[in-house]
Amino acid sequence: MVALVDTNVLVYRFDRRFPAKQARAAEVLRRGIEDGTLRVPHQAVIEFFAAVTKPLAAGRPLLSLSEAIVETEAILTQFPILQPDDQIVRTALRGVATYGLSWFDAHLWAYADSRGIGVILSEDFQAGRTYGTVRVVNPFAD
Repeated sequence: MVALVDTNVLVYRFDRRFPAKQARAAEVLRRGIEDGTLRVPHQAVIEFFAAVTKPLAAGRPLLSLSEAIVETEAILTQFPILQPDDQIVRTALRGVATYGLSWFDAHLWAYADSRGIGVILSEDFQAGRTYGTVRVVNPFAD
C-alpha cells in the first residue's frame, strides 16, 4: 500500500532525544525505500530541512548544515517527491473548510487526496481518522 510520509517521520529519523521514535522512523523509511511504497510531498522536504537545522533548547540543531544538505538530497533521491500545483492548493483549502485542519495539515492531506494515496503516516493528525478517502496512521503509536 502506498503512503504519504509527513515531516515528523523524516525528522525523527535523526532525533536522538526520542530513541524509540528514531528507531521506528528508520524502520518505516527503510522499508518504504525497499518496497517503493512511500511518497514524500515537496512540503515535507522543505519542512524537514527547516526542522533539522533549527537550534533546539540546548542550542544545537539535530543536524549540522552540511549534514542537513546531504540528508535532504538523500530524501530527494530515495523517494518519489510529489510537487505542488493549483489542484493541491484548492484541495487544501477544502480540507481547511471541511475538516478544520490547520493550513499545513490540510496541504499535506491535499497531496494524498489529490494523488489517490489512501494513507498518511503522521503523528500530527488524529490517528485512525479518515479524511475523505485518506486514513491517518500514526507509525509511532503502540
